[in-house]
Amino acid sequence: MQVGDTGRDIQSVLLTTDVTPDVVNEAIICGCQLIVSHHPLLFHGLKQVCGQTPQAQVVALAIKHDIAIYSAHTSLDSVMGGINTRLADKLGVEEVEPLSGSPLKGEGNYLGVIGKLSSPMPYDAFLAHVRDTLSATYVRYTRPRTENVQMVALCGGAGAEFIETAIERGADVYLTADCKYHEFQNADGRIGLVDIDHWVSERHAREIFKDILAPLGVQCIISKQDKTYINIYSS
Repeated sequence: MQVGDTGRDIQSVLLTTDVTPDVVNEAIICGCQLIVSHHPLLFHGLKQVCGQTPQAQVVALAIKHDIAIYSAHTSLDSVMGGINTRLADKLGVEEVEPLSGSPLKGEGNYLGVIGKLSSPMPYDAFLAHVRDTLSATYVRYTRPRTENVQMVALCGGAGAEFIETAIERGADVYLTADCKYHEFQNADGRIGLVDIDHWVSERHAREIFKDILAPLGVQCIISKQDKTYINIYSS
């Protein structure tokens, strides 16, 4: 819980990846009492709430209009049925198990997943599959170790720290976001490192929130103001 009263009744919820002033204004217009986001609004403590930063603007606006803000983040990243298993489902990755760590007593205690496509796929076809299935704004990649891929590891968000784990687990491909140049260099020819927009890799959190909250009888609205801030110049 980032902002607001945990004890109030909720009738309508706005679901988003990020909390921005535009998203809060959307919640005001829609009459939502709660915003549920994937990324936390407050990664670091605020020293002032005077509107100098987007985060401070959001806090002031939410409090003024009595809107609560809850952020899931790593609690959704590290549980079966969360960010990574949903991403695997979308891409047709089956027999999914944790990539790093393992479930502890039925609860999440890991990041990333690994599994198999139902049948091997040419690497170029897999890249097109990622682009089309996720409506990815871009797909960056390295040369794979094999041209036909079947074992797929993935981690929504910034998951470059698990590249070596994916290689050790025998993955043909590792899909994640926010990789740096030297991480591409080190992966080239060892694994098909596939890098997409961070927001694209995690925006399906909104669908998961809706699946959880709608059965509770609250109105669930997926934000229309939620968007990526990475633009691609192609002219």
